[in-house]
Amino acid sequence: MSNSPIVKQYTNEYQAEVVNLILHIQQKEYNIPITKRDQPDLYTIEDFYQTGKGNFWIAVYNNKVVGTISLLDIGNNQVALRKMFVDQEFRGAMFKTASLLLNKAIKWVEEKSIKTVYLGTTPQFLAAHRFYEKNGFTSIGVNELPENFPLLQVDRKFYQYSLS
Repeated sequence: MSNSPIVKQYTNEYQAEVVNLILHIQQKEYNIPITKRDQPDLYTIEDFYQTGKGNFWIAVYNNKVVGTISLLDIGNNQVALRKMFVDQEFRGAMFKTASLLLNKAIKWVEEKSIKTVYLGTTPQFLAAHRFYEKNGFTSIGVNELPENFPLLQVDRKFYQYSLS
């Protein structure tokens, strides 16, 4: 039994666990009024995220999904980081799940010669803001997003990560 989660590419067998994890965090922890109907991408992960220069990964611990992260190809060698969620028990220094997931995504970005990663998040996710900033993301205004960025209704805070 490993001490830390294993990060691997998403496959359909994990769909129900991914949906349950994400909805639980959104609805129960942060009281965000979002439903699974509002997120059809969760039911077509392979077709929606795992195309072009995009991908979707999960963190698994003892055969249980404890985290997710995805990159959506938005063209022009740019991606949108989306669906980064970590089970409450697996956050922080003990498991480093968020870092494992982000490192996997950044490695992918470097391998695929992607120039910029953009992300939108909600004002409630304060720990996420600190995490992104600590990992080289810089805060930007909504007007600095590329026009092909998929703006979500709940997102009010935006970041970019540039590779040089």
